[in-house]
Parts: sequence; structure tokens; C-alpha cells
Amino acid sequence: MATLNLIGAGHVGRVLGRLLATQGGFQVQQVLTRSAASARAAVDFIGSGAPVERYDQLQPADIHVLAVGDDQIACACAALAQATPLQGSIVFHCSGALASGQLQAARDAGGLVASVHPIRSFADPAAVAAQFSGTFCGIEGDAAALAVLTPALQAIGAQPVAIDASAKTVYHAAAVFASNYLVTVLDAALRAYMAAGIPEAVARQMAQPLATESMANVFRLGAAAALSGPIARGDMDTVDRQQRAVDQWDRATGELYRALVAPTADLARRKRQN
Repeated sequence: MATLNLIGAGHVGRVLGRLLATQGGFQVQQVLTRSAASARAAVDFIGSGAPVERYDQLQPADIHVLAVGDDQIACACAALAQATPLQGSIVFHCSGALASGQLQAARDAGGLVASVHPIRSFADPAAVAAQFSGTFCGIEGDAAALAVLTPALQAIGAQPVAIDASAKTVYHAAAVFASNYLVTVLDAALRAYMAAGIPEAVARQMAQPLATESMANVFRLGAAAALSGPIARGDMDTVDRQQRAVDQWDRATGELYRALVAPTADLARRKRQN
């Protein structure tokens, strides 16, 4: 059975540790975190492994998982490479924003490197571990490392998707557009309804069918085909009136409206070309 060490055991590390131990065919050897208490709690959650307190206590392993914060990846990798033989081992991190190049210290020590980014929220680790099947994971790195990690991820129910390491930050921004900025735009819609005298609870009820149907159409038909409204119809007089009205109501929201006109017009042109 292949061996695995876990460095950093927050929500992501704990879930991957448990799944790789119970379904992925790996033996979790040791867990290293910032405190002995958190390492013991992670071992309890995973159901196997032994807590350690220092890098020099780590035994050689086939795989080392760096489930640490983005700002700790490079230094954690350097500490690991200095303390533990890595020749032929695989070292991967779980960042969505940083590429596997952050693990150069491991590569210099003879290891293979990769990144594995599970695309979902880990707010409730127990629930995620129980419902992990179908989770997309963005992966990139050394081919020999991915040859081992891809079937292991598939064994725990993940859907690995290869990404371009040079575009890792843009890849991560996609999640921000699909989640965070979507919330920002919906907040603008709710505030605009409320500016027209509509109570917030009613505004949510009014916006929900528009938002949910639009999102469903995007995922069913594609973004261009799903576009509707004045820009899609070529009614720029209405867009200009709305721009002036929103500017007068709230300047910051007016700037947001203005910033969305050009990309929406481009989307409308793509719709007409299809």
C-alpha cells in the first residue's frame, strides 16, 4: 500500500486524508500541523495516521500532501525537502490560485510535483467527505505525478480536469466570477428593486426566478444563447436611460452597470452570429 504524509490539516487536508485512506488505497503515515492538538484532531477525523510536531519527524512517503495556506506552500515545501528524502516521491498542494511551480524545492530534491484543487466549499468537512463523489478537481504538474494521482482521485469519486499551469490564476478567477461576483451583481439587483420601494424580502422573491432561470439556461444552452434583455435586442436607448437612472441613484452601482455593458454587447454579437 502506498504511503502518504499530510502537512497541514485544515478542512481540505482532513477530507482528502480520510478519502485517500478509506477509498484511495493509501496508508496515511503521519500528520503534521502547527500544533499537536490540531494534528491529533486531524488523525481522529481521518481515522488513521500518527500526529507529529516537526518536519524532521516525518518518515519518507510515496506522497506528501501540502494542505497549507497559499502563503505557506513554498516555505513548507522547502522545509519538507530539507527534512525528508523526496527522491521519487510525489508532492502536491491544494491551492486553486498557485501552480505546482511553487514546489520547486521538492523537484530540486528529486521529487515529482503537482497541484490538486477540489472545486467546492469545505465548510463542513464531514459532509463533504460523505458527499465527495462528482467533485471536480483541477490538476496540473509533472506527468508522472498525475499518472499516479489521477486514478487515486477517480477512486475517491473526484472528476480530475487538466488545466494549464500558466493560466492557474485565471482559472481561479473563474470561480470568483461564477460565485463571488455573481453575488455582487445580484446584490445590485436587490438594491435597485429596493430603491424602487420594494421591501427586501419581496425583492428576493422577484429576482430569484430571473436569476435561477438565467443560470439554468447558461448551463443548458451556453452563455450566448441564454442572453436576453435590452442589449440582446439591440435596444441601446433603454440601456442609456437605465445608465443615467442608475448613475443618479447610486454612482458606484452605475459604474458597475457601465462596466457590464461592453462585455454584454460582445456576448450579444456572439449570439447573433450563432
